[in-house]
Amino acid sequence: MDLSQYAELFLAESREHLSACNHLLLEWERRPAAPEPVGGIFRAVHTVKGMAATMGYARVADLAHRMENLLDHLRRGGQPPADETLQLLFRATDALEKSVDLAVAGRERDADVADVVADLDRAMARLAPAAAPRALAAEPELMPLPPSSPLGGTGRLISVVLRPEAPLKGGRAMLIVRKARSLGEVQAIAPPPAAFETEDFDGRVAFQLETARTAAEIEAAIRSVGDVERVTVVGEAAGEGGEGGDEEHVTPVESAGGRSRHIRVDLRRLDSLMDLIGELVTAKGWLNELAAERRDPAIDDVAIQVSRLSADLQAEIIQARMTPVWQVFDRFPRLVRDVARQLDKQVAFKVEGKEIELDRAILDELGDPLVHLLRNAVDHGIEAPAERRKRGKKPEGEIVLAAVRERSSVAISITDDGRGIDRAQVLAKARREGLVDAHTDALTDDQLLRVLARPGFSTAATVTSVSGRGVGIDVAMTKIRALGGSIEIRTEPGKGTSFVLRLPVTLAIVRALIAAVGPERYALPLTYVAETAEFGAIAMTTMEGREAMVLRDRVIPLVHLRTLLNVGGDAPPARRPVIVLEMGERRTGVVVDGMLGQQEIVVKGFEAPQGTLPVFSGATIMGDGVPALILDAAGLL
Repeated sequence: MDLSQYAELFLAESREHLSACNHLLLEWERRPAAPEPVGGIFRAVHTVKGMAATMGYARVADLAHRMENLLDHLRRGGQPPADETLQLLFRATDALEKSVDLAVAGRERDADVADVVADLDRAMARLAPAAAPRALAAEPELMPLPPSSPLGGTGRLISVVLRPEAPLKGGRAMLIVRKARSLGEVQAIAPPPAAFETEDFDGRVAFQLETARTAAEIEAAIRSVGDVERVTVVGEAAGEGGEGGDEEHVTPVESAGGRSRHIRVDLRRLDSLMDLIGELVTAKGWLNELAAERRDPAIDDVAIQVSRLSADLQAEIIQARMTPVWQVFDRFPRLVRDVARQLDKQVAFKVEGKEIELDRAILDELGDPLVHLLRNAVDHGIEAPAERRKRGKKPEGEIVLAAVRERSSVAISITDDGRGIDRAQVLAKARREGLVDAHTDALTDDQLLRVLARPGFSTAATVTSVSGRGVGIDVAMTKIRALGGSIEIRTEPGKGTSFVLRLPVTLAIVRALIAAVGPERYALPLTYVAETAEFGAIAMTTMEGREAMVLRDRVIPLVHLRTLLNVGGDAPPARRPVIVLEMGERRTGVVVDGMLGQQEIVVKGFEAPQGTLPVFSGATIMGDGVPALILDAAGLL
């Protein structure tokens, strides 16, 4: 069996353990005298070492082993680690993560870990001169599997039962056999390895093992593969026990609370399911239109049943794709810590709302915008400790990353208690570069964001390795807009800045309002539709030179979609609908010719031709097979 097919499983599990390492290192740095973090780091690194050795990734296993040596000494010594030791462990964790990625990509030889390994060895020598670090013993070369035969060979009988919920049971079984071979000679495997790849394999495997290792050592080695429920070792090694009588060593089931109800699912399967449900939603719309035309009770009943079933199926698939934001947020404490240390700043980083869920497709794209905004917050927002003291602040700044559910969207905010944005400085540079009218004497929050998001715009005096090139907010806004979301900014001099990202919960299928403009149809996602009104039946006024309407004592600027998109056709009716869009504090009324109702639409990617106004976020196929463009609410506000 080719173990490379289980590389993705190894990668996923290694990343989980390395993420835990980073969090525990941060905790250890904050609480050097606490004994818990070092034990957790040691166990995580030990597990990665065992998995890497089993997969045959020698460099990964060796690096993990050197870390394990140092961590074991620190764990046993019980003394707070020196700062240089912590920095070395941070470096080693980064090197281990990179080595894992390269090994899975088949490029393990490209992993340049010599410097880190040498530093780990030197640190170990300084801390424990009598216990010089030793390299990980090379595993014996794997011999071909023997032909299958009934259990009846010599040696100790090993029986292993995998957990019922274990993913890729066949791969686990093969890893167990390979791990056993590192202990001695394996023979008489039952069922034969070829059966591991069949659907009938139930996660039970037995074999004979010729080894001098103790039962406890055998069990520990096999359990290091992971997802092992029970290990039974029958027979004794030479000199281990009594006078020749066999004894049975049975390990109790660890998960006494019952079977886990979670499994790993390849994201490609969920993407495929979402594509299929999207096609079903389109077909459902077509069926509903046919039912409305035919007025046949039997067809109506089928259409109603298909609509109900597809809605239930769609809800289940979307729920299956929902992922807690902590899976992305968890890598940011380390990022903020590293940037703050690089800039000689003190920053306390807090995360709130980690349990809020988003569609995995959105979450995967959210990382880069948040990285840019967090780096900007540390660099531009938080002041140096001396400057904060002069302003009467604590020397340690604070950055809060928070997620909150808002109706059918999620708001993610990055807030700092730093110096705030100097509007006068931004305005002066914007005037020099011709980004605003020369007579503009102040920037609103919306204008400020638009200026800061211009490609290449930056107020930094110098370009550093952290920021200053004017790409952070530009990149963030471009990505968030592509996800159907929006960004808002709030800033106050001396008190700090907050960026608020609003995102739809899911992108693939959304409920939309279908609007008519001349002979064309457009879809507006209901996520950002606050209400509707009637143009011509309400009071009108102007706001900053734009036509606006007064709705319940609030002035709302208007956008005539027919004029904006230069749509021809018959003259528009005198009384037309106004769709009021709302994003946070901002509101805009979109004037259309008519509303054709609500329906679920499947969002398809849309590459707008060059020169097209940035007001479209995608396209969809209507029930009659005719495409319609989806309007980007953020682009209309």
